[in-house]
Amino acid sequence: MEQSLQTKNPEKINRAGAALVLLFCLFGNLGAMGLVGPDEPRYAWIARAMAMTGDWVTPRLYSQPWFEKPILYYWAASIGFLLRLPAEWAARLPSAFAALVAAIAVGWLAARHYGSAERLAVNPAFLGALLFATSVAAIGFSRAATPDMLFSTCITLAMASAATALRYRGLLRAATSRARSDNWPLILFGIFLGLAVLAKGPAAIVLAGGALLLWAAITKHWRPIVRLAHPYAVAAFCLVALPWYVLCALRNHDFLRVFIFEHNFERYLTPVFQHPQPFWFFLPIALLALLPWTALLWEAARRGVRLWKEKSRCDSPDLFFACWAFFPILFFSFSQSKLPGYIVPSIPPLALLCAVALARLNARSVADRKVIHFTAAGISATWFALGITALLWIHRLPIYQRDSLRTSVFTAAAIVFIGGAVVAFLVFRGSDAFVAASLATVTLLVGTAGFGILPRLDPFISARWHAQLLRNDRHPDRIFTYRLARSWDFGLAFYFQRELPEWSPADPNPALVLTTPAGLEEIRQLHRFYGTLEEAYQGILYVPIEPTPR
Repeated sequence: MEQSLQTKNPEKINRAGAALVLLFCLFGNLGAMGLVGPDEPRYAWIARAMAMTGDWVTPRLYSQPWFEKPILYYWAASIGFLLRLPAEWAARLPSAFAALVAAIAVGWLAARHYGSAERLAVNPAFLGALLFATSVAAIGFSRAATPDMLFSTCITLAMASAATALRYRGLLRAATSRARSDNWPLILFGIFLGLAVLAKGPAAIVLAGGALLLWAAITKHWRPIVRLAHPYAVAAFCLVALPWYVLCALRNHDFLRVFIFEHNFERYLTPVFQHPQPFWFFLPIALLALLPWTALLWEAARRGVRLWKEKSRCDSPDLFFACWAFFPILFFSFSQSKLPGYIVPSIPPLALLCAVALARLNARSVADRKVIHFTAAGISATWFALGITALLWIHRLPIYQRDSLRTSVFTAAAIVFIGGAVVAFLVFRGSDAFVAASLATVTLLVGTAGFGILPRLDPFISARWHAQLLRNDRHPDRIFTYRLARSWDFGLAFYFQRELPEWSPADPNPALVLTTPAGLEEIRQLHRFYGTLEEAYQGILYVPIEPTPR
């Protein structure tokens, strides 16, 4: 852990402690909650079906082709199902491993581009990896059974390869005075960009290419960017990305229409998928995604303004990483369909810029010490704001959820307030150990959430608990849903390993129907239930349907 920003030995950060923070924050209790939302159970179903059927080409949901996303996530998750891991671990391990690789890549980039070229107070590699791994985005999306983190990591590795190729050509303030062969970086650039296309589609080319073109437009270094389209890179990209697309298109005549046009062009150009948001939506999302380190963006921005005024900005790695961070936010701001996961590729470079900005602060300068303490005060205020938000959030929950979560949420709020107070105390005492204090706070919060809050929240938002409860029902064929949200329908289907049909009022036979209070009122009006339900089972009503009188 970091002991001080002003230290004679820049390797004071404990390597074992940093590794434990990384592993705990990204892998801690991945099964604390069942699969949630409409996406996780759908993607997990497809991966499980792929492992069971051995069809590694066509993704299938309920035995029907499903072309919303490409194949990489399904391949990765199916390995866990083949190994018979618990469903939640099998579905989420690809994202957790991807987040770990992204954290290592951020650390490598920091060491490669800043470690030897500048005299920094602390090792930027450790800071970069830790700041990324302990951000809200990394912790959240490492626990999501979706392709977002895989996609972000592939983009990160592709951009790291591009940065290496540029560095070998003498750019980005390379330490060497002679150019080196960039064949391998070009090949790796093609490989990782191909994997990104397998993870989420042609958006990978747009994001990586757009960021590189933006950097070239600012620096006027067009020739090195054109060189990234070297035959080696193109061949590597095609060998990785094209075989599956070709095979899937040959086996499924509507694949290109559904995937390319509906789930890419229409998703971007029209609100057909019903995710409209204002143009500025991703700005606050990016700020929230970096929590609790968002305050560090202030120093990164100050550094960026100073750099922009310098003639040497065109060769700065800062500008390259800033273009990489900015372009996904800009590109998806124009999209007619916006979801928070779209800008996850921006988080690794943002974490890198924050880490380098913090590491650059000169503790011997009075002005910079004021900046350090101002930044630390911002992080302290962030912790207090998060604690207040947690207390307000629990009071907005229904009473049956609030009673279950009260102790765990109050424990988390106490950790947050204590963490904020410790950071504030360190600022008051003139100590620079606020990063270590914040890392400890994040780690404790992840533990509290993973072993306290999420398991108690699970029955209210995941179908896992309900499926376990009904698994031994005497008439499983007579269990139905009625007017449930899509997330519950997909979740129940995954855990029951079959679709639960929608109940029809025309069905004359008795049944058990899982529904909502609004659905119960409709059933009452149909005169198919005459009793009373004293309480819901963790938020879902189990309504025994009476047979139609004969």
